[in-house]
Amino acid sequence: MKAIPHSPLPTDPYAWLEPSLATIHRADWYRSVQTIQSRPGATVVLAGQEVINFASNDYLGLAGDQRLKAAATAAIAEFGTGSTGSRLLTGHRELHRDLEEAIASIKQTEDALVFSSGYLANLGAITAIVGKRDLILSDQYNHSSLKNGAILSGAAVMEYPHCDLAVLKTHLSQQRENYRRCLILTDSVFSMDGDLCPLPALLDLADEFSCMLLVDEAHATGVLGKTGAGCVEHFGCTGKQLVQVGTLSKALGSLGGYVAASSALIDFLRNRASTWIYTTGLSPADTAAALAAIKIVQQEPQRRAQLWENVDYLKNLLQQQLPNLKLLRSESPILCFQLPSATDALKAGKQLRDAGIFAPAIRPPTVPTSRIRISLMATHEAAHIEKLVAVLKDIC
Repeated sequence: MKAIPHSPLPTDPYAWLEPSLATIHRADWYRSVQTIQSRPGATVVLAGQEVINFASNDYLGLAGDQRLKAAATAAIAEFGTGSTGSRLLTGHRELHRDLEEAIASIKQTEDALVFSSGYLANLGAITAIVGKRDLILSDQYNHSSLKNGAILSGAAVMEYPHCDLAVLKTHLSQQRENYRRCLILTDSVFSMDGDLCPLPALLDLADEFSCMLLVDEAHATGVLGKTGAGCVEHFGCTGKQLVQVGTLSKALGSLGGYVAASSALIDFLRNRASTWIYTTGLSPADTAAALAAIKIVQQEPQRRAQLWENVDYLKNLLQQQLPNLKLLRSESPILCFQLPSATDALKAGKQLRDAGIFAPAIRPPTVPTSRIRISLMATHEAAHIEKLVAVLKDIC
């Protein structure tokens, strides 16, 4: 067979970077960080301008809470600033176990395992429990950490259209018997849309086809359910056989992630989850802050009640004053409205920012269609919400 001639090797192996960046700019997909110059809250100082903050995932307003700060500084005083190594080597502290027990308690699972981020929790759990002989079925709108965990696992991966149970069942009927194990992956609250997964029906399919189910509770923990335990509690599925993954960095106002499940699965992850085994343990400060936050969630249900009052108030105002605004279906504190293009979304985000509202544009490839994402907090005041609606009336 005649060899195919190769193109000459580039003189600069990094020469592709500038053209690639130019392509990102042309598509209005370019992103850059924006500096917050104040502590977290319903209002923040952004690049010297005080704005009402509708971009935060700090749903309960705990990231700036004095009790979390006190817990963090006390932990630093006792344990220092870092865990110094992986928890199997030198990094484990009693505080880590206290947090895991608190997570298992609120989630009503047998055990829990704390990771250094929610992203690492998803990567570690997925790649540990399935591999090359297995099948993953993943919702089309799942978070990047679920999608990348699926790819890294080496399993066969099939995406099903967003929350489309008919297609999911068809995939299971046609494919399940060809694989050793099967894992269904879904967010519980879809963070760029605001809707919920059909969890009870997913559990029924998992039972019917002998599948494992992993649900990412990142945007549900502390927010949904009678006690703030999340979407699993909200749907009355507590105690069902499934794997719950989540983060400590949103409603709990700290940093880190967790897996909550049976004691056998957690023990398995301690021995097989590479992103836990080979990563420095969560810092004492973050661990203590998250532990304090869980106690507040359990002891102060009025925070969650205020959050939902704010959600209802905004929805009612929008319905009354902007009935033609194309809101996506939402069952969470996340409200989104779509715009025709990334350019339109960027323009709307700038107009909001100029008027003192921080609710940035969300664009591809993060989402399939550009939008403005509005995130409510328990600490938003009525005046904050009223100003948001007044500004939206001017620009929409």
